[in-house]
Amino acid sequence: MDLDALTAARREEWARLDELGRRRRLSGADVDELVTRYRAASADLADIKTSAGRTPQGDHVSTLLARTRLRLTGARENVLRQVPRFFLRQLPAALYRVRWTTLAVAVAFLVVASLVGSWISSDAAALASLGEQADLQAYADDQFTGYYTENPAAVFAGTVWTNNAWIAAQCVIFGITGFWPVMVVMQNAVGVGQAAAIMFAFGRGDIFFQFILPHGLLELTAIFVAAAAGLGIFWAWIAPGRRSRGEALAAAGRSLGTIAVGLVFVLALSGLVEGFVTPQAWPWQIKLTIGAGALAVFLVYMLVLGRRAAEEGESGDLTEYEAGTPRLVAG
Repeated sequence: MDLDALTAARREEWARLDELGRRRRLSGADVDELVTRYRAASADLADIKTSAGRTPQGDHVSTLLARTRLRLTGARENVLRQVPRFFLRQLPAALYRVRWTTLAVAVAFLVVASLVGSWISSDAAALASLGEQADLQAYADDQFTGYYTENPAAVFAGTVWTNNAWIAAQCVIFGITGFWPVMVVMQNAVGVGQAAAIMFAFGRGDIFFQFILPHGLLELTAIFVAAAAGLGIFWAWIAPGRRSRGEALAAAGRSLGTIAVGLVFVLALSGLVEGFVTPQAWPWQIKLTIGAGALAVFLVYMLVLGRRAAEEGESGDLTEYEAGTPRLVAG
């Protein structure tokens, strides 16, 4: 192939492609012409590279094609513009999707914790299996409340935040196993039931609720949501519907994985309550009101804002530009 001859023959066509690619506004006819010239220039570039390898002419055409491709497909959205969409649409929609599973997980947690607590507190042998009488007495009198006050509030809040955020992330990341979220929730339920049994056995049941509820309302709800998201990913793998398992799992992972990121902020709020409110010697009504208020804010965000986003077609998944065009399925 004569490269100079090709360049001379195509110079005006490439110039026209360059002009259309730079034009701020394109009519319908302009777009059609741009697509046609893009295809023609792509063929020219293939001929140039096949016959002559890398050349200045080929680099020029490649630059024109890159600019045209960007014009046809659009530029990636600015990160700063994605942040409002994430918090106002993607995250609440993803949370709204798992509302019923979250409720089921919460009910299961309360049932298990209540059964464990009732059984241990009413069975002397079961209570004794948890430790010596003196040790249990010390736990009920000092250690249970001391856990919240033995470290500075900021350090304690940061510690419980990172710990709970990691637990929530595990529920989502390992949700595909099916058993991991269940195991996490059941372990927490048994732990809460055992602590309640010891406190009630030594007449400190009121202290148990006064120190658990202010932060626990939001903290446990966040763990329930994380478990629900993990189970949602597991279910997408088990019952993918008309999509392939890979496609269903990818969609669920993208949309429900959003929850793991959002719960970092939810658990940060819970950590602040646990570090700066729970240990305070305030009337329990004030501490409980603060904890209930934090939970109410989250539930409004999840159910009200989430429902609105879902009704507008948001699922929590990435946009088609970010995730790629999905495969269409008949039926």
